[in-house]
Amino acid sequence: MTTDRTAHAAGGDAAANGGTHTVEVELKFDVDESTPLPDWSALPGVAHVGDPEPRRLDATYLDSDDLALAHAGYAVRHRTGGPDEGWHIKGPRGADGGRVELHWPIGSVGEIPDAVADAVSKIARASALAPIARILNSRTAYALEDEHGGVVAEFVDDHVTATDERTGAERSWREWEFELGPAAPASADERAALLTAAEAAVRAAGGRAAASDSKLARTLGA
Repeated sequence: MTTDRTAHAAGGDAAANGGTHTVEVELKFDVDESTPLPDWSALPGVAHVGDPEPRRLDATYLDSDDLALAHAGYAVRHRTGGPDEGWHIKGPRGADGGRVELHWPIGSVGEIPDAVADAVSKIARASALAPIARILNSRTAYALEDEHGGVVAEFVDDHVTATDERTGAERSWREWEFELGPAAPASADERAALLTAAEAAVRAAGGRAAASDSKLARTLGA
């Protein structure tokens, strides 16, 4: 869905080196600690909300001293916890809001896999990458399912504690994410209608537009 050529090329490399390539389409919202969860009953195609699934996520983000990856729209992280723990590269957002994400199996945070290093080598050398942020996230995930049990979307309620490793500054906040799943509508119009309905449900509950585009940007004060 994205037109970014580097992301597509890296995606091919990921598949060739034991990794996976996906495109995430999501909405992000800021909420207060006391904000109640949204009512999803009016979402088109959603027949059932799954049980809450708690996840403890611990992510370390790496970049060069001059934040070359961040300035190019990329993020490299090593994350434990959750069903997709491992090494991730997130690419720039496309015109439709989708973002390419590459994933490799878990390993030591101190040893960047060759496949990860190769995928970002045109932007930053692996030897120049060092931790710039650590993000701890107490997440509760909910699968929003259709009548056949397919996941139309995943909604997550995140309580975040983040540290800027360059300065030691700490920040904490609560946010929500609504991400399209494998059973989401195929057509652009139906997807847009689903996302519009999700935003309406969030705003009705008291959510608001996210102050920052990503957890990493917010951690670094952007």
